[in-house]
Amino acid sequence: MRLLVVEDEPDLARQLAATLRGEGYAVDVAGDGEEGEFLGMEETYDAVVLDLGLPVKDGLSVLASWRAAGRLMPVLILTARGQWSEKVAGFDAGADDYVAKPFQMEEILARLRALIRRAAGHATPRLRCGAVELDTRTAQVHVSGAPVKLTGHEYKLLAYLMHHPGKVVSRTELTEHLYDQDFDRDSNIIEVFIGRLRRKLGVDIIKTVRGLGYRLEPPDETG
Repeated sequence: MRLLVVEDEPDLARQLAATLRGEGYAVDVAGDGEEGEFLGMEETYDAVVLDLGLPVKDGLSVLASWRAAGRLMPVLILTARGQWSEKVAGFDAGADDYVAKPFQMEEILARLRALIRRAAGHATPRLRCGAVELDTRTAQVHVSGAPVKLTGHEYKLLAYLMHHPGKVVSRTELTEHLYDQDFDRDSNIIEVFIGRLRRKLGVDIIKTVRGLGYRLEPPDETG
């Protein structure tokens, strides 16, 4: 999953980015509202952490611009402001959740997992497709109850597909959601990881849709 952090405090921005990357997310960082607004308009994110008290352009204005342009990614407001009226203003501008500083990183991680999960239509942290189960809280994968050891990149790829079962996902979409801006988007790494996943899972749930991409669906057991 790919995240955007818009935060003008350099130490906090680095801490957030490091923690999120340590959890397997691809992370882009913007240090002011204008840069954050641009990235949110031009790039594809699964969720955004957005400070309200930003230089150049404040967070509420940035969020309102995104929503007016039809950008639907979940947004977690992060701010030192604690008045109820400011929380209401954030939600009215299109925020999906709100955390006040100071905060615990574990809370940020849990709220982001929930936002990403709900945005994809999932009610629980355990995602299933046929015999495959993925737990978003522990980053563990099981097939028919047996654990499967995946690399970080393999897990991220499977997690994205598990969040979007039945949807045809193009190679470009996978690249945009799994890697940050510096990744070589002409690389064939997606195909390599798809092949590895199929071998490790040992079940036919990742279908190739010729010319379009990949679709996750349980095996046909009717025959």
